[in-house]
Amino acid sequence: MSDAIKHECGIAMIRLLKPLSYYQEKYGTPYYGINKLYLLMEKQHNRGQDGAGIATIKFDVKPGNRYISRYRAMGSTAVADIFEYVQKKFAAVNKAYPEQSRDPQWLKDNVSFTGEVLLGHLRYGTHGKNSIESCHPFLRQNNWMTRNLVVAGNFNMTNVDELLQQLYDLGQHPKEQADTVTVLEKIGHFLDEENQELFDQFKKEGYSNIEISSQIGKNLDVSKILTRSAKTWDGGYTIAGIFGHGDAFVMRDPAGIRPAFYYQDEEILVVASERPVIQTALNIPLGAVKEIKPGHALIAKKDGTVTQEMFREPVEQKSCSFERIYFSRGSDADIYKERKALGKLLCPQVLNAVKHDIKNTVFSFIPNTAEVSYYGMMEGVHEYVRRHQKEVLLKRADKISDEELDDMLSIQPRFEKLNVKDAKLRTFITQDADRQDMVQHVYDTTYGIVRDHEDTIVAIDDSIVRGTTLKQSILTILDRLNPKKIVIVSSAPQIRFPDCYGIDMSRMGEFVAFEAAISLLKQRGLAHIIEDVYQKCLASLSKPKDEVDNYVKAIYEPFTDQEVSDEIARIIKPHHLNAEVEVIFQTLDNLHKACPDHLGDWYFSGNYPTPGGNKVVNRAFMNWMEGKNVRAYFSSN
Repeated sequence: MSDAIKHECGIAMIRLLKPLSYYQEKYGTPYYGINKLYLLMEKQHNRGQDGAGIATIKFDVKPGNRYISRYRAMGSTAVADIFEYVQKKFAAVNKAYPEQSRDPQWLKDNVSFTGEVLLGHLRYGTHGKNSIESCHPFLRQNNWMTRNLVVAGNFNMTNVDELLQQLYDLGQHPKEQADTVTVLEKIGHFLDEENQELFDQFKKEGYSNIEISSQIGKNLDVSKILTRSAKTWDGGYTIAGIFGHGDAFVMRDPAGIRPAFYYQDEEILVVASERPVIQTALNIPLGAVKEIKPGHALIAKKDGTVTQEMFREPVEQKSCSFERIYFSRGSDADIYKERKALGKLLCPQVLNAVKHDIKNTVFSFIPNTAEVSYYGMMEGVHEYVRRHQKEVLLKRADKISDEELDDMLSIQPRFEKLNVKDAKLRTFITQDADRQDMVQHVYDTTYGIVRDHEDTIVAIDDSIVRGTTLKQSILTILDRLNPKKIVIVSSAPQIRFPDCYGIDMSRMGEFVAFEAAISLLKQRGLAHIIEDVYQKCLASLSKPKDEVDNYVKAIYEPFTDQEVSDEIARIIKPHHLNAEVEVIFQTLDNLHKACPDHLGDWYFSGNYPTPGGNKVVNRAFMNWMEGKNVRAYFSSN
């Protein structure tokens, strides 16, 4: 993607279903669990480069001994830093106690991070302070083992203010306005209530306090706790948690917005945000990995029982299509096919843009994430050429000359790597003009491929958000090749609306499609629509979220998709550019054809899967009108 955007987070959870000695005997290491956690997190490094954290819980630890271990780190090397810290601890123990360190039970009794449940989190910060306190997992601690809670997740809630008020009404006093705090405290509140109800029950039955602690752990109704906790949540989420005694869960929102995959056999239960990382870490086939169903929680009890239980009624599934277009690793078999399909489906628009002049067109891509859709476009162009050759040759009534035949058979699409992304240049230069000149050199190009003023360049990107890099760098670099025309192709539709479920696209003014629509409204004497929309958004503030519509759609309604695309092309074209510029976007219909099981498209269509989404988009528009450069929702991620 030319305009890099962030998104929220990845999770990894492991529940070892056998005693630690089993893994020592079978795999030759007592550190089997922590080693697999490292693999799961490293393979999801794309999902978070602002920080990371891990937590582990040991079963049946004697009173007075630690059973929860946690370590967090900041920065793009956080995963490596965390596991280097853990491995140094193990190495020190191995050196000091060479005999005992081969005993899994001794390690569990004496060394941290040797538990049966392991939880990892990778953070991409979209809001709030980027500090160690913002890194998951979060702890809610208590002297009662079954009241301890560890939580990590990939989520955004749209109604944090409402959830905070509910906590106030319960008598709590959260220390900050953030969705992570509300989730942690909400689950924690109902965990406390469940503990108290069970305590009272077993007390009446004559159990001692020590016996009651054990009974609570066995009888804790995890599904009930999650159902009560999530009753009023509005957002996209995959949330993982562990209770202090060992019960664990991973819950997925009712629309299936955020991804969650799992694998289970007799040895291990593994959950991650992406499917191929589980395949790689455990060397298992594609079909062995399953998805957690929307509105369901995968629950692993301390006794090893694993169930999938509904905590909220699922709604129409709207899994995030941006996971397929950009965020998730392309090594997933289905994602790879979908990205190729996105490129292939663009071919009719692309061929029309170049007037089907294959001989004088050079096809390329903007590295690095658009490469797979580029392969799909290649496939589509090759199919067109074969079809064209066949139709021409078969329809000729007269005999074709050798020269004409050679000319027809010589049609060969020109696929070249024109854009090269260089290593990041440091922006230490303070003068704006100089800094912009440096930005232009983030990308370089391959010279000697394009024929001066004859060829058209077609360059595919996976999506266009702001258009800044295109304007400041890519188009300028490509223009140095002296093409007749440059066609920029987006494998995603026009990004028109903010996301509020985990992607860092929350300000209206950052979308070049929105800028284009506003520009068109002003050009055509329709500027009153801008104020009308603002007044409707303002009036909706006092309405319940279920009664609020997305009023920002009206900004785009007077124009066709093509008109907006043409205005985007005008906006992103630098004044000094010689070549003609055209911009082509994927259609919504073709997006759904390519990704039929991931129909979440609110950033393109404005059709939000939860009521809170409409409130967020209206608030984002109001912020833009009022000159407020802030997000339209609370988040600590």
